[in-house]
Amino acid sequence: QDLGLIATAEVTLAGKHADEIIPENKLPLKYIGYSHCFRQEEGAYGKYSKGLYRVHQFTKAEMFIYCKPEESDKYHEFILEMEEKIYQELGLPYRVVEMCSGDLGAMAARKFDIEAWMPGRNEYGEVTSTSNCTDYQARNLNIKFRRKGKNEYVHMLNGTAIATSRAPLAILENYQTKDGHVEIPKVLQKYVGKKQI
Repeated sequence: QDLGLIATAEVTLAGKHADEIIPENKLPLKYIGYSHCFRQEEGAYGKYSKGLYRVHQFTKAEMFIYCKPEESDKYHEFILEMEEKIYQELGLPYRVVEMCSGDLGAMAARKFDIEAWMPGRNEYGEVTSTSNCTDYQARNLNIKFRRKGKNEYVHMLNGTAIATSRAPLAILENYQTKDGHVEIPKVLQKYVGKKQI
């Protein structure tokens, strides 16, 4: 019972260069991973701990960057901009919340959540996040880069592009019409083949 399946592609992407020294001219390294994610969600409570919002299995696309320390703030903003663009293109009302230090996990030095408006809840709900882990993961995984003959730890950043659980929930709630149909966001219509379901 103390074992679990992978919770995010971040784990795999972080370990990709374990015990490596990356040439400085190869940085930044930018990856995207698409994986099934499994969550135990222990300790979840309340009326939103069930249903589509908090599930034990979902799929998501995860962005991951290895970079030089002086560039990690810039790339953190880059990931956040990518996440925002997705929700802007979907036409979903959202807000960006910078997490206070008390809400950060051990790895993150800075974290932003994007919360989409959920009419069924009459409040915003987290749909994605991005973290700048600076050199925390690099130290644990021994990932360095060589600069001017010296080895330094890289900085590592991650952010969810989109997840197959909460994004569709936000679409369903924001695009449902009075007659029960759901309008398809314009950007998705060519993939769905319909304007409404």
